[in-house]
Amino acid sequence: MKTAPAILPKNLKILNVLGEQIQLARLRRKFSAEQVAERAGISRKTVYNIEQGIPTVAIGSYLQVLFVLGLEKDLSMVAATDPLGRKLQDAGITTAKRAPKKSNKL
Repeated sequence: MKTAPAILPKNLKILNVLGEQIQLARLRRKFSAEQVAERAGISRKTVYNIEQGIPTVAIGSYLQVLFVLGLEKDLSMVAATDPLGRKLQDAGITTAKRAPKKSNKL
């Protein structure tokens, strides 16, 4: 059995709010959770877990639900505006695409 990732309380709150917003979007469209699950190709339980902000739900499931609700473009807006990244870029601070390899030297 997989163990849940360690999630900070602040991040759990964000997931809870996201779940609530997805649930409200579903209700505004007058879709049942069963309808969304069927159209998204996931289980009713997964839709419930998304709406509860459970951190172990795969992001692909979130995307499928957002697609059913017509909100998939919202996900593409994540990090579209990146003030900190822009400041680092403007300051000429480069960031590696990968973390440095671990050294085995002691």
